[in-house]
Amino acid sequence: MGTRPQFSIALIPGDGIGPELVESAVEVLRAASADLHFTTEDGGAGTFRRTGTALSPEVLQRIRNTYDGVLKGPVGLPDVRHPDGTEAGVLGGILRGGLDTYANVRPITLLPGAATPLRSAEPGIDYVIVRENTEGLYLSRGRGVGNDRAVADQLLMTREGTERVVRFAFELARRRGGAPADRVRRVTCVDKSNVLRSFAFFRAVFDEIADEYPDIERDYRYADAAGHDLVADPGHFDVLVMENFLGDILSDVGAATVGGLGMCPSGNIGDHAAYFEPIHGSAPAIAGQDKANPTSQILAAALMLEHLGDRSTAARIKDAVARAYRRGGIRLLPNGCPEGGTEAATRAVIDALDG
Repeated sequence: MGTRPQFSIALIPGDGIGPELVESAVEVLRAASADLHFTTEDGGAGTFRRTGTALSPEVLQRIRNTYDGVLKGPVGLPDVRHPDGTEAGVLGGILRGGLDTYANVRPITLLPGAATPLRSAEPGIDYVIVRENTEGLYLSRGRGVGNDRAVADQLLMTREGTERVVRFAFELARRRGGAPADRVRRVTCVDKSNVLRSFAFFRAVFDEIADEYPDIERDYRYADAAGHDLVADPGHFDVLVMENFLGDILSDVGAATVGGLGMCPSGNIGDHAAYFEPIHGSAPAIAGQDKANPTSQILAAALMLEHLGDRSTAARIKDAVARAYRRGGIRLLPNGCPEGGTEAATRAVIDALDG
């Protein structure tokens, strides 16, 4: 431990179940002897209620310049909204644009002992959705135009934005062991290039970048077919890359096949900054009741350690989560909550850290 650098980490506990989940992840990080210094920063719907902004410019500046990493809980509350009806407490537009974290990395993995609604999960589910994070349809956030008769939101894709996220996906595939079904390293381009010119552009740029990676198989799915095949043939997939809106939807489809949203972490990664979080929302209906599944937040913490270069501690945490499920230390109820509650699930992971 003494030979590893200490990393400075910003914690954004968020709203609803967020503070409970971030606390669980910090407990696991400390039990795993990760050499981290934590500072709590204010952000989310509660912050918006108090201050009129979901994240202050000062906090964004500190995140950009001061911290080595950011671990964020889910944010947003359904009743905290802008006059146009969109949620006011979410941080995606602020952090992703402000930090230029262009790759949203969402691993979808079926853990041993975790339930799946699929009749068969053979030969396994272990793929990563790489979602372009700074443009696409969500670039229109707060910029839609319209009146009481019609509203338009614009979808924009740029060459630079597409090139860098596609290259990120191919580099990620080089570091992985391939798809569960055949161990082939492949990147699947997901689009609607048969309908929209913007997606045809995305596919054309994908092909240009794919030429640089002859060792990685290139693959294609229209978005609707991808939704089908993530359920019918998930073992085929290794890395999938897609536009922002499509990635938001299809990662939730994937989550349903591996036990629900509470199983899935994500990383928002750029060339100079990154932050890590669960893919799910703040679930205010169960906040403070010791019911939330901490798995996604704990695995998000492991992703953060990987990004920081502490791969051995990250691997210990991921292995401990898998052992906790395999041994039955964590069992999920039909509603996705862990049997015994959040604290019991956290303790099961900590108990499994050393084998």
